[in-house]
Amino acid sequence: MFKLIGCIFFALSVAAVGNAQAAGCSKGAVVGGVVGHVAGKHGVAGAAAGCAIGHHEAAKKAKAASQTAAASAAAGK
Repeated sequence: MFKLIGCIFFALSVAAVGNAQAAGCSKGAVVGGVVGHVAGKHGVAGAAAGCAIGHHEAAKKAKAASQTAAASAAAGK
C-alpha cells in the first residue's frame, strides 16, 4: 500500500512540475531510483542522487557546448 501511495505521489509531483524540471534530472532520477532499489531498497535516495548527478552532467555538457560555440564564433570573425 505504501508503494502505491509513493508511486501516485511521485507521478503527480512530476506531472505538476512539467517543463520546470532541471535538465538531466528525470533521466538521472529514473536510473538512480532503479539502482538504489536493486542495491538495497533505497530507491528514493538513489533517485535524489541520480537527479543531482544528471543535472550536473547536463550543466557540464551545456557549458562545453556554449564554449565551443563561442570559440568557433570568435574564430570566424
